[in-house]
Order: sequence, then structure tokens, then C-alpha cells
Amino acid sequence: MNSRLVITCGLALVLAACASRQDGETLSSLRHVELEIEEVWIEGGLDKAIDSYRQFLEATPQSAMTPEAIRRLADLKVEREYGLLGGSAAARPAASRPQAEAVAATAASEPAAQREPESADEFEARATAVEHAYAPTPAELEAEQRASALEAIELYKKLLTDYPGYERNDQVLYQKARAYEELGEIDAAMQVMNRMVISHPQSFNIDEVQFRRGEYFFTRSQYLDAEEAYQAVTRIGAESSFYELALYKLGWSFYKQELYEEGLHSFFELLDHRAASGTDFANIDDNLEQQRVDDTFRVVSFSFSYLGGPESVDDYFARFGERAYEEHVYSHLGEHYLSTRRYHDAAQAYGAFVSRHPFHRASPRFDMRVIEIYKEGGFPQLVLEANKSFARKYALSAAYWQHFEAESYPQVLGYLKQTLQELATHYHSLYQNEQLEDDKEANFAEALVWYREYLDSFPQDPDSPPINYQLADLLLENENYAEAAREYERTAYDYPPHEQAAAAGHAAVYGYRRHLNASETEERETARRDVVRASLRFGDSFPEHEQAAAVLAGAAADLYELRDYEQAVATGRRVIAEYPQAETAILRAAWTVVAHGSFDLELFPDAEEGYAQVLERTEPEDEARDELYENLAAAIYMQGERAVAEDDHETAAHHFLRIAERAPSSSILPTAEFDGAVALISIEAWDRAAEVLRAFRTSFPDHELQAEATKRIAYVYKESGELALAAAEYERIESEAEDEEVRRGALLIAADLYEQGDLPGRAVQVYRRYLQHFPSPLEPAVEARHSLAAVYRTLGDMDNYHAQLERIVAADARAGAERTDRSRYLAATSALVLAERLYAELIEIPLTQPFERNLQRKRAAMQTALDAFGALTEYQISESTAAATYYIAEIYGHFGEALMASERPDNLSPLALEEYELMLEDQAFSFEEQAIDVHIKNLELMSRGIFNQWIEDSLARLAVLMPARYARPEQDLDYLGSLAVYEYEIVRAPVEEEVEAEATAAEQQAEQQAEQQAEQQAEQQAEQQAEQQAEQQAEQ
Repeated sequence: MNSRLVITCGLALVLAACASRQDGETLSSLRHVELEIEEVWIEGGLDKAIDSYRQFLEATPQSAMTPEAIRRLADLKVEREYGLLGGSAAARPAASRPQAEAVAATAASEPAAQREPESADEFEARATAVEHAYAPTPAELEAEQRASALEAIELYKKLLTDYPGYERNDQVLYQKARAYEELGEIDAAMQVMNRMVISHPQSFNIDEVQFRRGEYFFTRSQYLDAEEAYQAVTRIGAESSFYELALYKLGWSFYKQELYEEGLHSFFELLDHRAASGTDFANIDDNLEQQRVDDTFRVVSFSFSYLGGPESVDDYFARFGERAYEEHVYSHLGEHYLSTRRYHDAAQAYGAFVSRHPFHRASPRFDMRVIEIYKEGGFPQLVLEANKSFARKYALSAAYWQHFEAESYPQVLGYLKQTLQELATHYHSLYQNEQLEDDKEANFAEALVWYREYLDSFPQDPDSPPINYQLADLLLENENYAEAAREYERTAYDYPPHEQAAAAGHAAVYGYRRHLNASETEERETARRDVVRASLRFGDSFPEHEQAAAVLAGAAADLYELRDYEQAVATGRRVIAEYPQAETAILRAAWTVVAHGSFDLELFPDAEEGYAQVLERTEPEDEARDELYENLAAAIYMQGERAVAEDDHETAAHHFLRIAERAPSSSILPTAEFDGAVALISIEAWDRAAEVLRAFRTSFPDHELQAEATKRIAYVYKESGELALAAAEYERIESEAEDEEVRRGALLIAADLYEQGDLPGRAVQVYRRYLQHFPSPLEPAVEARHSLAAVYRTLGDMDNYHAQLERIVAADARAGAERTDRSRYLAATSALVLAERLYAELIEIPLTQPFERNLQRKRAAMQTALDAFGALTEYQISESTAAATYYIAEIYGHFGEALMASERPDNLSPLALEEYELMLEDQAFSFEEQAIDVHIKNLELMSRGIFNQWIEDSLARLAVLMPARYARPEQDLDYLGSLAVYEYEIVRAPVEEEVEAEATAAEQQAEQQAEQQAEQQAEQQAEQQAEQQAEQQAEQ
């Protein structure tokens, strides 16, 4: 029992250690890779581990650990004889191929330059060879090793048979195949790998297995099967260490099947991968890798040769995308053709690349190679044409050198100089030949081309200045003014100083002006720029020349015409600074350019200075002075606008207001004065702003800003606290404005300002004028009348106050579709005030003798009040409805209280008086019940989220009328407290309709009861009087 426990525990440690090991080497490499393993986890090494697993399997019943133990026992047997096992991603190189190269390496190990040239068949045999170093023959194996391998195979078979669902069966198959390979049984290993491919396509080692299958098929010329196996590896991608070799062999598999384009796809995918990994195909240090790259390009050349040559290369890249390394493809193809003396094809291969990539760094070298090939083949005319092509492409003025530094290509430059000299001399001699008059223009053009090419390519050559001067003269004689001017410029400035430099510089300006005069409209801007450039250059190079000041002044004017304002201003100031003694006309022209250009550049202080200087140099009678003053005023005004944009309103006001002094005749003066006032308003300089605005109204009475000035003055008065003055200005705005909305707004503001200024009488006048002129729209008119009513109330004029409220109610009632929520609300509040007045009148009527007459008066007053409060519900305003309900309840309650407080007849006996009191109590109690019912109806509004002062008052009254129910603060404290914060909307809810209906019903019922009670009371009084009379008669 104890020994079994020890074995089990030891095995657990072994399994744990095995589970943590990192597998990743290939099948073939495992035998040859020596790894240093510190087996500190178990004492006694592999033998003890094997014994532990064997004992575990013999002593322990089958369990979940059994298949793992079998696998590890088999793995350890193989490991003990052939080396450490593989299998994990950590030990498996993802981006390199050290073991993959060992699986399928080429035989080449020395540089290509050191080997003898090989034929196509030799190349093919070498490039596709497979080295089977991993598979020793059975004779090479020691008996013990073979026995261990066979035992491992049997264990693997048992594991696969007994535990088909074991999760690591892919590794079992992998190790089983390895064991077969170690025994040299390649076909058996292949069968296992085939099984693994089918049953475990996602295994970690599937790429190696598929590659080895591909190699197996390839060596047996089963290229279609090899193709499928290699493709399985390439689909995994670059993370597989067999990716590059699989691409390479996949390409060969297609090639062997004469599927050249498909093969090219694989070869280019391999080259693309290498390029993306940073491989420089022209500089590979590793000989083996260089050979593999050369082999790839060579088989690519074979493929393109079969597909049709250089055209097929162009077509391929056009259809399947360009490559950065195309030069190697074309050069290998060219050299392939040259090796078979196919000169024209070789030249075409190099030329095709240049045509496809004219600005490639290798293009000059390729064109020179073409010339060498033609020379080697003995084709002189083709050499001449190739030279001309070369000179055109790589002259230093050519587009090619916009992409590269010519100094980096000394070999190309040397060849170019020689070629240009030969071509220019050749065509120049033909041009001078009088016998070739018919070809003169053509020879002239050709000579011109090569002269220019030479000068552009070698501008500092010792022979360049005289050649350039001759070229300029030739062009001028041919009336090519612009071209001649450019060549004169070049002669003047592009060489070391010489005696004709100044003359050439001035001639260049002359030539450009001649060209400007002859130019069409669409060309004049370019021509003018040429004049400017030549003029400035002349002024810089020859400042002492007698025409320098005039030339520069002309350039300044041209620059302004071109809207190059900065340069125009700079040139004008240059004339002013460097030639102060120049003629007045020249200086005036320079200052004019400075002023105009500075203004356009928004350099307004400089523009102001410039216009002032021009005015000083302008005669008093000159008509231009008026326009100059306008410009001067504009420059000052723009300084003010800029200060406004920078929120520096004080500075802005200063600029705007100083125009009156600097340019009093300018048309912008009124606007400047107004804007100065606006700036003063912005800094709250009320007094100064008011002063400027008043002056504006006086000085410019017909200006379009008069109305706006009045608005500004009103605003200034308002902000400075001069409310009465502000109100008067708003009245003025109303009288001057044409827009109805502006007039209405101005009157309302004026009235409000009069109210704030404690001038209610003036406010009443303005409100009344508003209502007279603007009875509609309804809502603002009702608002105005409401404000007017408030003023009357403030004045204590209650008759007019109530009269305005009545008009508000009437206006809302007849408004129809114009009626708004606001008009209804104001009408409702007005009607409430009017109804409250009726309630107050009801209260004032006492029930005293003569009782019947006073009772009739009080009943009539009661009915009038009930009608008024009942009408409030029609506004559908929750607050008005609650108020009406409250007052209706109070009317009932008051009537009951009035009955109890009414004057008693003084001729009743004690018994009759007692009966009279009981009768009054019954009637008063009935009214009190009605009051309670209506107050309760008011409280029901709270269930709809409505709570206001009137409901709170009803609650207070109920607390008095029914204290047992409503006066319990210690119980209802929380409920009552919540009412104070209850939010609600003032809308008509269904409950309001119910309350209104019930209130109306209660009102009708109360009226009926009041009538009945009054009748009863009258009858009772009559009976009592009759009884009293009867008693008196009986006593008599």
C-alpha cells in the first residue's frame, strides 16, 4: 500500500513536470539536437521515470491518467534513444527556419561565384533536391535503439486503439511517425502522417507533417499531391517555420506541371515575404540564403521565358501588382537571354524595366547595359539611337534627376557629358550647312535641344558662358523673346563675373518686357512675374546701375498688380530707403505701392503712413487728393475695427473718432462717429457715448443710422439710470419706426421704464397709447392692459383698476381663435379679482330688520357671487378653479353664519324664540354641510397633482369646520408636509371637471335650499307674528 502510494505520488510529479515541458522541434531534427536538461525533478533520470510509469501502469487500475502515462512512457523510450521530444509553440521558431532547412536543404553551401556554371538541368536537380539526413537505414540502428522504438510504436498503437478519444492523440500520431522514421520505415511513417492530417488537421505540428508529406510526394514526382501538401503549409502562413520552404517547393511543384503562372505566384509570395522581412536581395551576407534567392530568381526567369519574355513580366506585374524588387526580376531575365546570345531579347528585358520604371534608381544602369549589349552584338545604329535616348532620359534637366542626386552617379554623369557634346556638335554643324536649308528649322530645334541639355546638365563647365551667350543671341534673333531673356539671365547670373554680365542682366529685363507687351491676356500674369523677377535680380546684382531705381519702382508696381502685396511693399520701401534722392515721381509711386499694399495686407498703421506721404507729394489741385483722403480714412477706420475684434473698445473709439480730424471730408465719417459711440457703450462710458450720439443726430440728420442712433441713446440712458430720458427715447423710437413689432416693443419698454422711474402717470399714458394703436395681437394687448391695471392699483384708482380687469375678461371672451393660454390665465386672474369684489359686497350685507328685504338683497348678492365664481371654472385654470371652489364653499359657510348672526325678532316668547333658534340652527347647519362638501371637493384636486394656496385654505377651513377629521397635526404631519413640496402642472384634469360639475350642482342645490329656507323662514316669521297677535288679543 505504501509503495503504491509512493509510486503514484512520484508519477504525479513526473506527469506534472511533463505537462509543463515545452515541445517544438521537428521530427527529423529531434534526433540530432542536443539539449541540456536539468532533470532535478526526479532522481535517477529517464530510466527511473520509465520504471515509474511502467510500475504505475502495472499496479494501478485504469483511470483518467492511464492514457497520459502510456503516452509519456512511449515518449520517454523514444527520448532515451533518440533525444528530447518536441511539440510546443515556445520551443518552435516561428520566424526562422533552422530546423526546416535541415528537413529540406539544398545541396549548395558555397557562393555561386565559386561554383562552375551549371546547365538548366543541373540547376533544376540541385535546386529541388531533398536531403534525407533524418532517416538512417535499419543497419545503422543499434538493436537496443530499434527495440525501444518498436516498443514505443506498440504503446502508441495501444493508446490509439484503447483510447481513441484521448485529447493528445495528435501528438501520439506525431511521435509514432517519428518512431517509424527513426527506424527508416518512411512509408509507414507516411501512413501515420496521412492519418494525422485527416484526423487532426488543427494539430500544432500539422505544418511540419504536411511539409514532409509534400517532400515525400515531390521526390516521387507526384507533383499534384505535393502541391496540395505544400499549400496546406502555406495556408498556415508565416508563423509556420516551414512557410518559406513550402512556398519555394510549391512553386517548383507548379513548374514541374508546366503551370508557370501558378508557380510564379508562389515564388513571388516567397520573395514578397523575404522583402517584407527586411531582406535586401542585392546584399545578402549568408551564402546559403543568397543561393536560395538566386535560385528563386533563376526559376522565375525560366518561367517568364516560357510565358513569352519581357512582355509577360510586364503583364504579370500589371495584373498581380508591382514589386519593389522588380529590377532583380528583369535583370535576371536579361542575363538569362544574354547567356544564350539572344541580344535583342536581353536588351528588351532591360528596356522593359526602364519603360515600366523610368525613375528607378537602376534605370540608368539598365540603359547603359542596353548600349553595352548592342555594342557586344555589333549594332551601331541601335547604339546611336540608344545614346540619344540615354541623353534625353538622364540629362540633368530631365525629370529623372528630380528623384535622385546626380552627384551620387558619377559614372552616369561622365557618360552623359560625352554623349551631349557629341550630339550638340553633330546637329549644330548640320544647322550651319546652307545646303540643308529645308532642314534648317529641324536642325535648329535639334541643336537647341542638345545645347540646352548640355547647359542644364553642366552649368559650371568652363565652356558654358560663351555657349550660353550664343544661345541667347540666337533666340533673340528668332524673336523668341522670353526664351532669349531667360538665357540672357543665365548668362548674367549663373557664371562667375564677366564683362558682359550687367549688359546681359539689363537685356534680360528688356527681353521680358518685350515678351509682356506681346503676350495674350491669359499669359500676361506669367510674363509680368518674369519681368518682376528679372528686375529684382537686376537691382540686387547691379544696384549702382543708373536705371536701378526706375527698374525697382516698376517691379513694385508690377508686384502690386500681381497681388503679391508683401513683396510689393518691401520693394517700394526698398526704393524709398536706398534711393532717397530719386525723382519725386519715382518716390510718389513707391509710397503709393506701400500704402495700397499695406492696406491689402491689413497693416493699417503702415497704410495710414503711406497715404499721408503720398498726400505730401501730391499737388493741392490734383484731383487724386479726394480719393487719397478716402483711403486715409479707411486705413484709420480699419484700425478701429481691428481693436473691436480684439475687444479693445477704448482704442477702437479713439481710432473711429479721430477720423474727423485726419479726414473730415471722407464719406465714412458718419459711420465712424456712430461706431465710436458703440465702442464707448461697450466700455460703459455712458456720458461720452451720449455726447457722441447726440452730436451724430445733429450733424447727420438724414443718415440711415439715425434710427439706430436713437436706440443706442435710449440704451445709454437706461444703463446710466436716466430712466425717464430712456423712456422718452423709446417713445421717439416708436414714433420714428415703421416696423410694427419695433413700435410695440418700444412702447412697452417705455412704459416699463416710466414705472421703474416712479412716473406712473406717464406709464398710464404710454400703456393707453399702446392699447389704442395696437389692440391686437391679443396676448401682448392683454399683457399691456394687465400692466395698466397694476399701475391704476398702485395709484389707488380702484375704479379704473376694476374697469381694466373687466376689459381683460371681455377681450379674452371675444378673442375666439386668438385666445392663448396666457390670455386665459390673465382673464381668469382678473375675473377672480372681480368675483372677490362681489364676495366682499355679499359679506357686507347684514341680515337685520327689515329682515325680509335684507334677506332678498343678500340672496341676490349671493347668486351674483356664485355666478361669478362659477364662471371661473370655464377658464380651465387649476388655480382659478380651486379659488372658485374655495369661495363657493365660503359663500355657503358665510350664509349659514349670517343666518345664525341675523337679528332676532324682539316680540317672541321664550318658547317661540327657542323654536326660532332651532330652526336657524337647522338651516345654518345645512349651509355648513354644503360648505364642507365643496371644500372637500377642492381637496380632491390633490389626487391629480394639484396643490395651491386655495386648496391649502380649504384644508384650513375644514380643520375648523371638522376638527376631528382635519385638525390632527400629530397624525397628519407627514401628509401635510408633503403638500408643501408637491409639484403639479396647471392643467385641466378630469377631476377639475368633476369638481366643477359638483360645485355647480352644489351651487344649484344651495340656491334651492336658500330659497326654501328663506320661504320657510318667512312663513315661520309670519306664523310667529300671527301667534303673537293672537296672544296679544287673547290677553286683551
